[in-house]
Amino acid sequence: MAINARKELKDYQKLVTLKDGSRVRLRTVRADDEERLAGLFYRLSRSAVYLRFHHILVNLSRDEARRFASLDFKNTFAIVAATGDGTEENIVAVGRYSRLPKGDAAEVAFVVEDAYRGKGIGTHLVEQLAAIAHQEGIGVFEAEVMAENQEMMKVFRDSGFEFRQRLEEDVYRVTLTISPTPSLEEVSAERERLATVTSLKPLLAPRSIAVVGASRRPGSIGNKVFHNLLLQEFAGVVYPVNPNAASVASVKAYPSILDVPDEVDLAVIIVPAELVPEMADQCGRKGVRSTIVISSGFGESGPEGVARQKRLDDIHGSYGLRLVGPNCMGIINTDPGVNMNATFSAVFPAQGNIAFGTQSGALGLAILEYARGLNIGLSTFVSIGNMADVSGVDLLQYWEDDPATKVILLYQESFGDPRKFARVARRIARVKPIVALKSGRTAAGSRAAASHTGALATTEVAAEALFTQAGIIRVDTMEQLFDVANLLSHQPIPQGKRVAIVTNGGGPGILTADACAARGLELPPVPEGITAELRPILPAGSNLTNPVDMTAEATGDHYRRTLQLLAQDQGFDIIIVIFIPPVVTASETVAAAIREVSPAYRARGKTLLASFIGTRGAPPGLGSRDQGYVPAFNFPEATASALASVWTYGRWLRRPRGVIPELKGIDRGCASRTVSAASAAGGQQPLWLDAVSVVELLRCYGINAAPLRPAATEDEAVKIAGEAGYPVAVKLFSRTITHKTEAGGVFLDLQTPEAVRNAFSRIRERLAGAGEEFAGVIVQPMVRGGVEVIVGVTQDPAFGPLMMFGMGGVQAELFKDVNFRIHPLTNVDAAEMIRSVKAFQLLEGWRGAPPSDIEALEDLLLRVSAMVEDLPRISELDLNPVKVFEAGKGYVVVDARIMLA
Repeated sequence: MAINARKELKDYQKLVTLKDGSRVRLRTVRADDEERLAGLFYRLSRSAVYLRFHHILVNLSRDEARRFASLDFKNTFAIVAATGDGTEENIVAVGRYSRLPKGDAAEVAFVVEDAYRGKGIGTHLVEQLAAIAHQEGIGVFEAEVMAENQEMMKVFRDSGFEFRQRLEEDVYRVTLTISPTPSLEEVSAERERLATVTSLKPLLAPRSIAVVGASRRPGSIGNKVFHNLLLQEFAGVVYPVNPNAASVASVKAYPSILDVPDEVDLAVIIVPAELVPEMADQCGRKGVRSTIVISSGFGESGPEGVARQKRLDDIHGSYGLRLVGPNCMGIINTDPGVNMNATFSAVFPAQGNIAFGTQSGALGLAILEYARGLNIGLSTFVSIGNMADVSGVDLLQYWEDDPATKVILLYQESFGDPRKFARVARRIARVKPIVALKSGRTAAGSRAAASHTGALATTEVAAEALFTQAGIIRVDTMEQLFDVANLLSHQPIPQGKRVAIVTNGGGPGILTADACAARGLELPPVPEGITAELRPILPAGSNLTNPVDMTAEATGDHYRRTLQLLAQDQGFDIIIVIFIPPVVTASETVAAAIREVSPAYRARGKTLLASFIGTRGAPPGLGSRDQGYVPAFNFPEATASALASVWTYGRWLRRPRGVIPELKGIDRGCASRTVSAASAAGGQQPLWLDAVSVVELLRCYGINAAPLRPAATEDEAVKIAGEAGYPVAVKLFSRTITHKTEAGGVFLDLQTPEAVRNAFSRIRERLAGAGEEFAGVIVQPMVRGGVEVIVGVTQDPAFGPLMMFGMGGVQAELFKDVNFRIHPLTNVDAAEMIRSVKAFQLLEGWRGAPPSDIEALEDLLLRVSAMVEDLPRISELDLNPVKVFEAGKGYVVVDARIMLA
């Protein structure tokens, strides 16, 4: 959490989910909270008061209430947990710190209303206060806790922070070191996951549903949703809410949700947009735990809709309700214990192991029809619409441990919080594959930027980096989405990329082989031992290489015996069976043969696919829901594309997870002093560091940069060149001009003093002609040899720091042979970045050239990542070119630019 200014501290608020799935709003205490704080005090039990104040306190004076509501934001700060809204808001908990005289420590105290204890509010208060205090320069929390207050002691112990205690008589002296650590992040993430899953159960598996806006008018949305719930025989109770009808579909209707006599887990709201906030408020007063708002007319429809959506979100937050939508299609759960079709789609998919989340309601209808046509079952289907509350991240966390879900499909238009999405998805993709169709590939072009990195970075580039690092399988079309899902749902992930093709037609076999090879899959020859066994049993004229072409005379028995032999061979990971229906062989006999051998492949962890021309999905003839299907594809390209995607995912699963290593030779104090001095001298914001400061900052992080010295006059330039030794480079010295080559500000390989004078003079003249301020030049010894690469950083407003690696020099933006990763980098990320560029062969050693020092390059990327982590003000960074020498001889950063925001 980044709190960078006092105003942000004053405006701080966050909606958090508690252990029981309910939610409260955390916010900064305000001066007008005196009455609310007093109300909390008088609702506390005598025991709670004693444990908080360490003595019996009967009354809270106005002065004391005013003191608790007052903050100076530097030395004192407090967060309250509040329920309700506006004048009806209640404060149910308070966490407060006061800085101690030693400066880097603060005393903390907490109190939670009795009715809200045990829900995890105290833990959230500790976590949020610590994040804010840490950014205010506080590293330690201290507290005095009564010995009998074991509840508070458990909060401290379970917080994830380094915890120490000392018992003195009947009081524990507690110390928490509040610096962020990986273990703290893990504890916090697990706590959040458990709370999120609990909060979503009333949405995805409710026991009772009220349809607010249930209609008797045929064809209306309110009519369809209510009838779908009844038609599917929802396992719980359904209440129609309609003030103008005594009953809907022969079920007693209620004028408002407040009139429903029993508890309601989920309310589906289908009324005009202007009435939705009022209906949501009634749901909150009723104690409903979640809502689906199908109505449109919110954030997607202009300023008025945006304001209405914010009001809707505030109402849900004040009551702690979860919200799917607005402007969505609803939710389906095929679990026989739920049987919920809370959508307006007439299609209820078969039960399956694929979960689907989509932002597009209109696309949702097509998805359900498409899945039914392919005989593909779903576990749950959620249309999240405008994502006012429940997002794709929430659904991922729910599906992570959902026993009914094996594969997760997402249609994404936006990420919400991309960094959180990446963190959660990376964890979940280790146990369940995530397949995503992300729209908007061409919407974002290169933005205007003052660095090569900034110019090459787009929103699409950032999204691709997120998918790559998180192990998400990205597809481009809805057809590919279901092809990959069908394969993942029914077959093991390939253990390797060795493919065998069995066909009764040479043409389709060759096309499939070409498509596989084009996507990086391998087709090794069939071993001689197998060909010797196949030759006497297959039709004359069969080709026994790979593909194995059995000719049009092949029967079901030929398929079965061939597949049985290939199942036993360890040289293949994937078998593709192609069948083109000829006159002599019925497709049923071939399907029966495939179905018969399928268990043997599954037992050996081999992937088995079929390409039956004219058949797609999970055809009944190729398996069953109990024993699994052999997925079928229409054409070779679809087969190869799905296989390649799943094999790439399998490779990601097998790779090391990566760590952020501890790097030696970093002087953070030096870096802080360098940035402070440059900022004081530079003045303007944003600030491009001068060349001398850039080199100094790089050296603080152990990054090898070519030495340079500034020169304000010709004579000084000549003197420096003589001391450095010829040949030298003379370059423009400027904070405002980024690309010196385009400005005519770079002269290389200068051999004499006269050449240096001439370069100085020409640079000065060119700047004068362009009306630019001339501050002099820098002089560097020439760096010869090596392969030129670029390393860069740019700040994306949504994704945060993006790191770039690619082939460098003045043509970096022309060739665009670069790739990006989201900061921070692990050692595995750094290695993959370098090996992912097309010109990596140059670094490996091209046509007899010695291999480059790739290990040193990996170290450079990790050091730049560490710099960005320590210095979040870095908004743009270009190291271009970086000259990489042969293995063992390192690299040199020849030119560099760094901008501070």
